[in-house]
Amino acid sequence: MRVNYNQNDENANLQQDINNILKTALEFANKTDRISVNIVDISPEEICELNKKYRGVDRVTDVLSFPMIEDFNKIEEEPDYILGECNIGDIYINPQRAREQAEEYGHSFQREYCFLVLHGFLHLLGYDHIKKDDEEVMTGLQKRVMEHVNIRRG
Repeated sequence: MRVNYNQNDENANLQQDINNILKTALEFANKTDRISVNIVDISPEEICELNKKYRGVDRVTDVLSFPMIEDFNKIEEEPDYILGECNIGDIYINPQRAREQAEEYGHSFQREYCFLVLHGFLHLLGYDHIKKDDEEVMTGLQKRVMEHVNIRRG
């Protein structure tokens, strides 16, 4: 797996934690590692604009995911995968909102930022939380991954 980062300097020190989280998520979800993903830090104004344009929600959010493939379960059919590695999408993170949420929830910025990357990544893998059953699966996987890499609340 390859992770392409476009982060500000402050968040660059989280790259090892993020790599561990994403590798663990792939293992726990029993998914291929012949993938790449892009992680991009953007401002509250930029993420608000993307949220409005693509989701019809005119407000700042913490994370948005944009898949490059329609169905991760059919990744083996993707031409890039057949040739070697498939870019599955982009994860946009709003570090300012992550910082605010970390303070609200009483845990570290590191924990919040890493959680948001994981959350966005799971969406790229095809997980969702619209239906209660799906939410329980996704939430459970998030918790297991974060505990496994020893990034906990508090």
